[in-house]
Amino acid sequence: YDLETAEVLARRVQSVVDPVNGVTDSKISIDSGRPEEIILIVRQKAADMKLSVSQISDMLKTIISGTRASNFREAGDEIAIMVKLKDAEQMDLRDILDLTINNRDGNPVVLRNLVRIEQQTGPVTIERKNQERYVVVTANISGRDMGSILSDIREGLRSIPVPKDFSIVFGGDYGEQQKAFRELLLSFILALILVYMVMASLYESLRDPFVVMFSVPLAAIGVIVMLFLSGTTFNVQSYIGCIVLGGIVVNNAILLVDHINLLRRRDKMPLQQAIEEGGRRRLRPILMTALTTMLALVPLATGMGEGGEAQAPMARAVIGGLMSSTLITLIVIPTIYSVFARKSEKVEQTRTKVHTVEGIAT
Repeated sequence: YDLETAEVLARRVQSVVDPVNGVTDSKISIDSGRPEEIILIVRQKAADMKLSVSQISDMLKTIISGTRASNFREAGDEIAIMVKLKDAEQMDLRDILDLTINNRDGNPVVLRNLVRIEQQTGPVTIERKNQERYVVVTANISGRDMGSILSDIREGLRSIPVPKDFSIVFGGDYGEQQKAFRELLLSFILALILVYMVMASLYESLRDPFVVMFSVPLAAIGVIVMLFLSGTTFNVQSYIGCIVLGGIVVNNAILLVDHINLLRRRDKMPLQQAIEEGGRRRLRPILMTALTTMLALVPLATGMGEGGEAQAPMARAVIGGLMSSTLITLIVIPTIYSVFARKSEKVEQTRTKVHTVEGIAT
């Protein structure tokens, strides 16, 4: 509640924000230029005049802002009846203090003899959030991304000592961005879970969908490289592109794993031969599927047209993720499939031996 300390701290924060490259038009929400007159009750004088502080404050409240005396009810509506001095807002403070108040003995006492007046300046508005007062330092950004500017500001704020019971918190567009990132992270995790559940129900297996899901982290390599080469920041649109990738990049792995399973089940091919033949036969469909998707997103990725630059990060993230996932999937997914399949074969062989031994013993 110490507005003076809050204003000093806000001025220091503004002095750190102003020199940062990319920051324009910084300002503080507090304005301390409004003159005020504070009425302070002198307790000793009030006690000498046989008056309490509450009596004096109640009278000043009644004179200036009014006191609720009763309620007037009409047609189910209740209206407060306020008692106050007529035109008190237009009266001079000296005239108000010339009024009298009766003490315990019934003797009138002039208010001027019980109070003192202090002149000072106060804020025009007092802002609160969650029942706490706060001062906002706002600024616009130009020519740089928000993340880089905030990184520089954080570095500068480390040199500012923060008084007790005060804190410096980032909000505004940055706060909304962080909130959006948390919600998108939840959406991304939920999308991966749903994709896995659908594949598990169709494959009727928990192993094969798990192998297919390894193609998702491979897409992150392309996303990072593409955003870096194109000078694009990781923003909300890029995040949405990553969520879209979660459902797209698994398509190539599904084509590959499903065909390998088909060759092993239908043609009774050995594991290694089925993997090699499946990769050879599915290479063209995988490349065609990936290329058609990437080429369709090229116009959007270039940011052509009005408002196109806002959607370009999403397309760039999808193109980069598809590119890396397609190329790496053809090598990594067969390798992972081979590892899990060999382990499954060893487990089956061990179970077969155990059953054989039990049969002989019987």
